[in-house]
Amino acid sequence: MEGPQLDVAFWEVSPENHMRRGGYFPWALAKVRERYPLVTHGLTLSLGAVDDPPRDYLDELKQEIIRMDSPWHSDHLCFSTAGPLVLHDLLPLRLCKHTADRAAERLLRVQDALGVPMAFENISWYAHPGAPELSETDFINRVLDKSQAWMLLDVNNVYVNAQNHGFDPYGFISELPLERVVQIHVAGHTELEDGMLLDTHGAPIIDPVYELLEWTLERSGPRPVLLERDNDVPELPELLSEVQRLRETYQRAIGAWEARNRRVG
Repeated sequence: MEGPQLDVAFWEVSPENHMRRGGYFPWALAKVRERYPLVTHGLTLSLGAVDDPPRDYLDELKQEIIRMDSPWHSDHLCFSTAGPLVLHDLLPLRLCKHTADRAAERLLRVQDALGVPMAFENISWYAHPGAPELSETDFINRVLDKSQAWMLLDVNNVYVNAQNHGFDPYGFISELPLERVVQIHVAGHTELEDGMLLDTHGAPIIDPVYELLEWTLERSGPRPVLLERDNDVPELPELLSEVQRLRETYQRAIGAWEARNRRVG
C-alpha cells in the first residue's frame, strides 16, 4: 500500500469491523498505522445496557486497541445490544438518574477492562423512551461526574437534534464542561421532505455546522476534530477539499481562542 502522504492528521477506526478478520484487512490497517496515528471508535459497547458486555468481546476489543495504539477508546452513550443480540443501531436511553448512573458504572468497568481512557459520544435521536427526568445536558453531565470518562462531542448530532426538537444548539454546548471533551466529530446529514434531519454521514457539512464547530473550538481550545463520511463517499479530491475547509475553520477558531487567552493572561 504505497501512495502520496495525505495531509490528514489522524484516522479513526471502528475496531469491531476488524475483529477476527485475517489476510488483507490487518495487513492494510498496519500499513495505515505506519503512516498515520489511529484512534478507535466503537459501535457495540452498548454503554446504557443492563447486562455486562461479554468478556471475550472486551478481550478482543482490547487487543485491537493495543494493535492500533489508540490513545483512548470511544463509543456511544446509547444501547445497541439486547442480551446476545446486536441491534445494529444506536438507540437512545431514558434520561433519568438511574440510567445515567448505570452508564457511568459501566464506563468505569469497561475502562478498567480495556486499559485506556474511555470517552462517550452524544448521539442523534428521534424519540426518547419514557418521560425524561433530566435534560440531555444534565444527563451527560451526571455521567461525566460519576465516571472518569471523557466526552466525544459530536457537533453535527447536536445540530441535528436541535433542529428536530426545537432547542438552541449553542445553549446546549454551553451547558457542557468543554474541558472534558477529548475529541470532536463533524459530519453531514440528510433533510427529509418534512424537514426532519437524519444523521447519515452521507453529505457535505453544511455552513451552520461549520459555524457551530468554530464557536465550540473558540471556547474549548485545541481538540482533535474528525470528519465522518460513511455513505455516498465522494472522490478523494472532494473529500480532501472538505478536510481543508475544516482545517481553515479549526485554525481560525484556535487563533481566536489563543487571542482570548492572551488577553485574559
